[in-house]
Amino acid sequence: MKRPGNILTATFTAFTLLLCLCSVRGDYCEVNVCHNGGTCVTGIGEDPFICICTDGFGGDSCNLTEIGPCSLNPCKNDGSCKIITPTRRGDVFNEYVCKCQPGFEGVHCQINVNDCANQPCKNRGICRDLDGDYTCQCPSPYVGKQCQLSCISLLGMEGGAIVESQISASSLHYGILGLQRWGPELARLNNQGIVNAWTSAAHDRNPWIEINMQKKMRLTGIISQGASRMGTSEYIKAFKMASSFDGNAYVTYREDGQRRDKVFIGNTDNDSTKTNLFDPPIVAQYIRIIPVVCRRACTLRMELVGCELNVYSNTAGCSEPLGMKSRLVSDGQLSASSSFRTWGIDTFTWHPQFARLDKQGKTNAWSPAHNNRSEWIQVDLEKTKRLTGIITQGAKDFGVVQFVTLFKVAYSNDGESWSMAKEENTGNDKLFQGNIDNNTHKKNLFEPPFYARYVRVVPWEWHERVTLRMELLGCDD
Repeated sequence: MKRPGNILTATFTAFTLLLCLCSVRGDYCEVNVCHNGGTCVTGIGEDPFICICTDGFGGDSCNLTEIGPCSLNPCKNDGSCKIITPTRRGDVFNEYVCKCQPGFEGVHCQINVNDCANQPCKNRGICRDLDGDYTCQCPSPYVGKQCQLSCISLLGMEGGAIVESQISASSLHYGILGLQRWGPELARLNNQGIVNAWTSAAHDRNPWIEINMQKKMRLTGIISQGASRMGTSEYIKAFKMASSFDGNAYVTYREDGQRRDKVFIGNTDNDSTKTNLFDPPIVAQYIRIIPVVCRRACTLRMELVGCELNVYSNTAGCSEPLGMKSRLVSDGQLSASSSFRTWGIDTFTWHPQFARLDKQGKTNAWSPAHNNRSEWIQVDLEKTKRLTGIITQGAKDFGVVQFVTLFKVAYSNDGESWSMAKEENTGNDKLFQGNIDNNTHKKNLFEPPFYARYVRVVPWEWHERVTLRMELLGCDD
């Protein structure tokens, strides 16, 4: 039986607290009644205030210590804690078990399995261990998940697969009173005849020759050759390479980590060939050779080396996770139009960096500040990749189930000019079906796949509030 004194004391304390709260101009949270670091908020539901408790505490005023072995999740690396029936094995009591994400092990999922231990990368590829995965940095001309494939096909200058209409130049030379036309269509490796190569005009101070591959290709090298005109050797001694996706904006080739354009060493005579490899390879539709130093005249025969992007990268073989979950995509590569804060509290901000598939925690997804169709989340893949699909997932905000039900996908190579993924039949913007709950994965394929460095997801319809976790699928090729 409780003593009367204790009842009176408790009643007086509650009455005093109520007077204190009600006397502060109706602001119940001006005097913070939440204990143990809890945050007091008003205007939520019918209660005058509620307390948002820190991990390990509960109760109306966060004055109670949460109990149970999983109350403070002992599992690391997004492992989930499961309570099991207490058992005894010798002197060890088991009350919970950690279910680890792929790539982690240990009692508390604290060990990141080294996926590079078995040396999966072939042909001198450099392995990088990720969270639950690995990636191979392949030296040119090797490609594939494990650098097991070679991209060294001759692309058709010598064989004729590249037709005359695909080859253009800044200028050309007419010899012998205009009767000899040294046009760009003649710039084919080992071409024979009296007029058998391309030569730029003598007055052209910035010459170039260009090949339109008609689709995006992977270029791993070039074989160059000079020619003889009127018995005199002419050839390109040094040159640069430039490339473009659309024939308008060009990028001059540079090696990784270099600030200066790469100058390739060309030929030393009119007939022998010189092979230059591109490491990293060039991914583009338009390829431009820019002479820097020429012997007597800028004269060229050539062959391009590489492969079609989809030869080793059909949709079935090009559906690798691109790094949202494994963190190959770093926080700095993620951005968004805005971020939502639950009850305006900074601690509960739904940043774009949280939009990683299967991420755990109280704030474990991206959510924008407003629910409208102008919001977006963006991934910078840092280089052009082939995108074949996306996996999406919703989340919960303090028990409220939230997810995106329809969305669009935009993509870009420069972060400024954007295209929308389209319906194949109608050409209309594609509306992708999203999720039906907060946790189930929903996979959508991009048909056809597209090539891009930047990818944006634009929520179109949603349940409760726009909330998204995701993974992009594709490959480097």
